[in-house]
Amino acid sequence: MAGHSKWANTKHRKGRQDAKKAKIFTKLARAITVASREGGQDPEYNTALANAIDKAKAENMPNDNIDRAIKKGAGGDNSENFETITYEGYGPNGTAFIVSCLTDNKNRTAADVRHYFSKFGGNLGSSGCVSYLFDRLGIIALELDESADEDEVMMEALENGADDVRIENGIAEIITAPENFSQVSNAYKNTDYKILGADISMIPQNEVSVTDEESIKLILKLIDHLEDNDDVQEIYHNCNLPEDAEL
Repeated sequence: MAGHSKWANTKHRKGRQDAKKAKIFTKLARAITVASREGGQDPEYNTALANAIDKAKAENMPNDNIDRAIKKGAGGDNSENFETITYEGYGPNGTAFIVSCLTDNKNRTAADVRHYFSKFGGNLGSSGCVSYLFDRLGIIALELDESADEDEVMMEALENGADDVRIENGIAEIITAPENFSQVSNAYKNTDYKILGADISMIPQNEVSVTDEESIKLILKLIDHLEDNDDVQEIYHNCNLPEDAEL
């Protein structure tokens, strides 16, 4: 985990994400619908649904949209049979990417993802080619005010069941095992802490620093095109890009 900050390293994407809010809502609704269909509509007994709802709320998705997505899944409408597919590949400079998708047409999605990697200086690999470079972990990011006692924050997190805590630039990243994620994240709901994000993610064991301007542009274009695809739900990579990196 040394040197890695999930939230700090995604700052350069926020502007483009904000500009694509409607598309983000569509993806979030799809995830909620599938989770509701597969595990039931009560988030208390459906961890996948609870996590999907938390992500939607973090993006300020309206409650009406969330409720409609849950009801759509609970209604058992099988006209859209989505399945989860994960692709692994290499980006410029030997960087590693994992792309998680929800799709109703895996041939279309595979062709699209392969095209993006090929077009922007990378190549799609076989299953397992880069996943060994990542750890599946839960992360809860908290915004700390100036009066926060960092030692106290760390002790509190460990008492709540966290495995590790990383504090940098006023953000506490609380690391958990996936099976403890719900317990730890629930401990911070209805508290004075501002939760910046909470997710089970694929975290790189080591990052690849990319400073070459052309490689940075190719990586950002690859990420941008992947994000723009309706089937792509999550993108994980081990690129350490400058905070001011732009297309």
